[in-house]
Amino acid sequence: MNIDKLIGEMTLEEKASLLSGKDFWHTKEIKRLGIEKIMVSDGPHGLRKVQDGERDSIKANCFPTASSLACSFDRSLVERVGKAIGNECAAEDITVILGPGANIKRTPICGRNFEYFSEDPYLSGEMASAYIKGVQSQGVGTSLKHFACNNQEHRRMAISAETDERTLREIYLASFEAPIKNAKPWTVMCSYNRVNGEYASQSKKLLTDILRGDWEYGGLVMSDWGAVDDRVKGVFAGLDLEMPGSMGKNDELIVESVRSGKLDEKYVDICVKRVLNLVEKGTLHNKDAKWDKDKDHALCAEVQSECMVLLKNEGEILPLDKKDKIAFIGKFAQAPRYQGGGSSHINSYKVTSALDAVKDVCEVTYAQGYITERDETDKKLLSEAVSAAYDADKVVLFAGLPEAFESEGFDRQHMKMPCCQLELIDEVLKVNKNVIVVLHNGSPIEMPFADKVPAILESYLGGEAVGKAQVDILFGAVNPSGKLAETFPEKLSDNPSYLNYPGEGNTVKYKEGIFVGYRYYDKKEIEPLFPFGFGLSYTTFDYSDIIVSHDELKENQILTVKVTVTNTGRVKGKETVELYVRDLHSQVIRPQKELKGFEKTELEPGESKQIVFKLDKRAFAYYDAKVSAWRVEYGKFDILVGSSSRDIRLTKSVFVAPAEDLKEPYTINSLCSDVLQNPYGKKLIEELLEVSDDPDKSSDEFKVIWLGEMPLRSLVSFVPKKNITRETISKLVDKLNASL
Repeated sequence: MNIDKLIGEMTLEEKASLLSGKDFWHTKEIKRLGIEKIMVSDGPHGLRKVQDGERDSIKANCFPTASSLACSFDRSLVERVGKAIGNECAAEDITVILGPGANIKRTPICGRNFEYFSEDPYLSGEMASAYIKGVQSQGVGTSLKHFACNNQEHRRMAISAETDERTLREIYLASFEAPIKNAKPWTVMCSYNRVNGEYASQSKKLLTDILRGDWEYGGLVMSDWGAVDDRVKGVFAGLDLEMPGSMGKNDELIVESVRSGKLDEKYVDICVKRVLNLVEKGTLHNKDAKWDKDKDHALCAEVQSECMVLLKNEGEILPLDKKDKIAFIGKFAQAPRYQGGGSSHINSYKVTSALDAVKDVCEVTYAQGYITERDETDKKLLSEAVSAAYDADKVVLFAGLPEAFESEGFDRQHMKMPCCQLELIDEVLKVNKNVIVVLHNGSPIEMPFADKVPAILESYLGGEAVGKAQVDILFGAVNPSGKLAETFPEKLSDNPSYLNYPGEGNTVKYKEGIFVGYRYYDKKEIEPLFPFGFGLSYTTFDYSDIIVSHDELKENQILTVKVTVTNTGRVKGKETVELYVRDLHSQVIRPQKELKGFEKTELEPGESKQIVFKLDKRAFAYYDAKVSAWRVEYGKFDILVGSSSRDIRLTKSVFVAPAEDLKEPYTINSLCSDVLQNPYGKKLIEELLEVSDDPDKSSDEFKVIWLGEMPLRSLVSFVPKKNITRETISKLVDKLNASL
């Protein structure tokens, strides 16, 4: 396809027509020029293809949702899911699947959190990159969404997310930046909301300056469905494709704006070119792709077994012994909640419940226990459940949030489970203390039973084969290895966004800044219910021998960190080794630590492996809004390696030098404390003050510290030495700047 030639042959009306959808799922064609339409489909955890004229989507495999996938901390596993979904799209002649969602989980009650990966931008970016690479390896495109700051469903089509530039870059954009640069999604979907007062669909700053300028993105930008405010402003800002279209109304506005001189036609041509590039890519997938739904169903189970998080296992009550008398209690054992509501809802090929799967292992008794249609205790069901629990050695109680509690389109009002389920747990515990709670939820919940039951297994929304994965974990066929991709607070009011959510009117202020998720709980020294990165295993792991490649990291150097992990238990298991970075002497407010690396490895009992991490300067940087760039301060950083954000096993310190082009020159008004952070500056000041070499020089050290908060020029007034003059200070400043 000669795209430039085609554009030259188009009328203005034809160009404008290509910038909006033909219907809900197709772009427009221009038959006289041989330009075909392409089809997109909802995702991201399965294919939601709606045939022309049909109301329901086709039967498809429903994989674990992003909230569950991220708990695998396994890039290769997520990439396998992407490949499977990409193959399914190819088999159904789909050009782009609408996903993944890389928005940050700012509040635990966002109704769409099940579609998003994490509260941490590094983890979210790595998971999104893996998913995109998997899908696009099959010649099918992705649509990274929702760009940007779509962190709540409440008033999502009107709300303005108000955030400072540093927070925007470090938290909310970083989650998109990594997949844009590393995985190159074919399309990006803008969000419904406004960002700092401007709709994302017409934000030149977001769609052109940052996305295509700073990040050098070359793909297409489409709107979320119905997200367009001013279509003409959108074309100028870089919004290429409006979906699902407006029956030609906005196309006419584009034509009128060009003819009246309000919009330069070159911006229309740029958007048209990107649409045609996408249409051309639509021919890349394998037209003979075969979709084996049974094979993908088995993959759903395998993947979910790697994602489930064992939160508690007191007295090693798990894994279960199939010789025990076991009761499965709870409706979700028979009809699991395994996916979220809204546009991502899959018409599942088949569903395997825990009751289905356990038939291949042993006999269990079953009692429904509760209803999900409303939060109301059914006394008969409750009585049957208590009776079943009384007669059992062990009880597995399947509980969580019904679909009515969380879905796209609205946020939860609280973090509580249904009262009828909490009552069921309490009543069962009265007759049997050996209770394992298996949870089904898309985001964190309060757990008033956490200190009462010996075991808790977090399933999240685990896809259509969740029951097989649950039974494999419960009976030890699979050793749990998932870790939480978000913090579970004790209660809703503990979370950092609590005082500033959902906002006032159409504005929500992100006053917590960069302190989202574990960054906040660490800084405030708040003990969460379960911390970020936490997850138990049926075995134990030991960490040892941390080695760093450099004591001081200089310009353009990569820091290599090596650590040895050993399986010290009795069974084979997988461990995710997490690496965090802490700035010890920052001049700006920073978190206590930030995730900058993770690697998952499988170990036999007694086996050891060396895990290797590579850190570049970005791992140590913060975003300096004053110079619109990432900045690294010279100073000491801790490399923290552990099993969770609250379980650090090894620490090693390194010095990091700043980037040459970002060093600010010193002046006579620079604070002494800033100068003292530079070893050469400290030496010059000590020489100037004639600090002695006497071992007992505490008074000299106090003198230096006392002067720290003063500007250099103040030394003239406060140090009684004739040789310290403004000229002397100026020469000291010249020496410092010459050393930069």
